[in-house]
Amino acid sequence: MIRMLLADDHPVVRAGLKALFSSEADIAVLAEAATAERAVELCARQEFDVVLMDLQFGSSGAASSMQGADATREIRAAAGAARVLVLTNYDTDADILGAVEAGASGYLLKDAPPAELIAAVRAAAAGESAISPAIELLLQSRADAAGSPLTLREAEVLGLVAEGQSNREIGKRLFLSEATVKSHLVHIFTKLGVSSRTAAVATAQASGAIRSRP
Repeated sequence: MIRMLLADDHPVVRAGLKALFSSEADIAVLAEAATAERAVELCARQEFDVVLMDLQFGSSGAASSMQGADATREIRAAAGAARVLVLTNYDTDADILGAVEAGASGYLLKDAPPAELIAAVRAAAAGESAISPAIELLLQSRADAAGSPLTLREAEVLGLVAEGQSNREIGKRLFLSEATVKSHLVHIFTKLGVSSRTAAVATAQASGAIRSRP
């Protein structure tokens, strides 16, 4: 049995998702959270296999200073953590990268067909990646740009990554928002054909795109 937590600040969305999963014999919705903070709290007190997580909280009036990527990071940091599957309306570079960096097992848009969502939950519970076809197409279109040289700004960002600086620290250093830093990283990953900060640094240093640390 796949034990689920629904984390979304819209009651109607949670009700619809709960109704959808109630027809599946191998999936049980054990709890709901209207805020990201509540999702983290519930995961600390109860065992779940999958958390279906929205990215943006607070739009429905429910008080929440934490957002979905932050909650995902906290949930995934715990021992024996539940898999987190992001279900959202947002498909920007920064949102996708932010969710992946936070440890999400998958990323789907809320207009995904029910069968696709159910399959994604099962895949996440099994420890597999679950990416919406719409997101895969988006990522593939970016992959077409792979091999392009890094811009000066992208090289600056990656150079600071190589120094061990966080997105927030890089933003302060270059006077950029964290979202902009994340967006630069998405383009860097695509151009270098990698999927992690460590791989990006190693690849760029090997090619001479950024200086190797002594």
